[in-house]
Amino acid sequence: MSFSPELIAFLVAGITWILWRLSRNYVLRSPLDNIPGPAPASLIKGNLGQMYDRHGWNWLDGLGNDFNKVVKLTGLFGHRMLYVFDPVALNHILIKDAEDAYDHPEWSFQSTRNTVGPGLTGVHGAHHRRQRKMLNPVFSVKHLRSMTTIFYSVVHRMSNGIDSEVGNKATTIDIMEWLARGALELIGQGGLGISMDSLGDPTRNPLADSVKMMIPSIADLSELQFLFQYVKYLGPSWVKQTLVRLTPSPTIQRLRKAIYDVEAESKKILAGKRAGLKAGDEETVNEFTEKRDVMSILLQANMNASEIDRLPEDELVAQVSTFILAGTDTTSNALTAMMSILAQYPEVQNKLRAEILEAQARFGEDIPYDDLVALPYMDSFVRESLRLYSPATFITREAKKDFVLPVSEPVIGVNGAVMREILVPKGTTLYIAIRASNLDKRIWGEDALEFKPERWLTPLPTTVTEARIPGVYSNLMTFNGGGRSCIGFKFSQLEMKVVLNIMLGKFNISMAKQAKNIVWNNAGVRHPTMKNSINPTFPVDLERIKA
Repeated sequence: MSFSPELIAFLVAGITWILWRLSRNYVLRSPLDNIPGPAPASLIKGNLGQMYDRHGWNWLDGLGNDFNKVVKLTGLFGHRMLYVFDPVALNHILIKDAEDAYDHPEWSFQSTRNTVGPGLTGVHGAHHRRQRKMLNPVFSVKHLRSMTTIFYSVVHRMSNGIDSEVGNKATTIDIMEWLARGALELIGQGGLGISMDSLGDPTRNPLADSVKMMIPSIADLSELQFLFQYVKYLGPSWVKQTLVRLTPSPTIQRLRKAIYDVEAESKKILAGKRAGLKAGDEETVNEFTEKRDVMSILLQANMNASEIDRLPEDELVAQVSTFILAGTDTTSNALTAMMSILAQYPEVQNKLRAEILEAQARFGEDIPYDDLVALPYMDSFVRESLRLYSPATFITREAKKDFVLPVSEPVIGVNGAVMREILVPKGTTLYIAIRASNLDKRIWGEDALEFKPERWLTPLPTTVTEARIPGVYSNLMTFNGGGRSCIGFKFSQLEMKVVLNIMLGKFNISMAKQAKNIVWNNAGVRHPTMKNSINPTFPVDLERIKA
């Protein structure tokens, strides 16, 4: 068989181009090469193995302690990346220059779309702003105040279910299982207008189990996520789905099942809403008219929108999937961390319980919204928990063009040069270092790694207030900042405070013997497992408080 000179030339050119794309970062110099950072651990993967090591907390914290507030990292095939927790730089990335210069990397969008579809977290630009504008009313303080009774109803059902498992003596339970089920029901009742779990007994909820397994499964594939942007080139959906189904990887199959379960439930919810409206179901019509939940708002906005602005079916389904995943996983993991803290620090638990019981004596067990959010020690406890144990360790952005990034503190280069701004080349991946910002001793003080709720009961140090950290919540990066900050952070806070109010009013929490085998994993969302297991869990000993 002979090949034409043209075909040979085409193949040689193609192979040469691929080899150049893979090797150019090892050959070409970059303005980022003068920024100090750790040496790559792998010629191919760079620092990615360390970044996404589920037990790599010491290495990550070393980035925050041993380098400048902008650190150079190495990605696949020598790709330069930046790990950023300088507050001025964060301000420019997330707010001032967010529209012109920085966005989620394409692989990040593809990963999100492959997981939950083109919902709020899977679109960008005007598309994202239009979706967010539709959803904002659901998460307003006014709306949350009106939803407080629903929150209490769900949490009472959860605590009664826990009580039936605890009985009359101290009992070890998997508190994370209950918190995940409660969070799922809260997003169902408070966000989607439907019930997703009766919470009446210890029976496991299959959907809650699927949601819990999604983040660990994604984390196991994290070093491959940069390849997700190429999935769209594999052909139509049925081809991609077939390839995934035939892939002999337990992790991929777990993730496939979780995605299928969440998508199927989302379609069921959407179909139920439409059927209720069509049949004139009174409750559904009232929810729709009064805009009580996400689906009612989206369906009504879609009906009123012009054809060009109307959300297609896959985006409506994706919104439901997004809220099921985001509203269940992050909050339940944050609450589990709070239960762990309370078990470790009995004096903190007793002080918080005393404040709760005093408020319950004044207002009743279901403390009203305004009085609940105003409880000073509870608020301090929640803030400090979210500072020290942020569910997300970092998020990513990518430079859309060459840009100059200002910094609050000069960066001392490898060659000793003092840099007061950094030239960021187009295509650079930037890690927004949430954990490093929240734990920065240069901002929070030498006790930054200590759990001290009292720090929030007095004015914060000027090093914090003058840093102008761009987080949407309380000088923290926990809920991100700017136009893509967490839309549901007030919803999440209310859930945390209602759970703390009811649980601490009923139970004493202490460490279970099995908890000594618990490790907290670095993943998309920080979560606990038994040593090297992939199954999220957290055992605690609960005992009824004697009247």
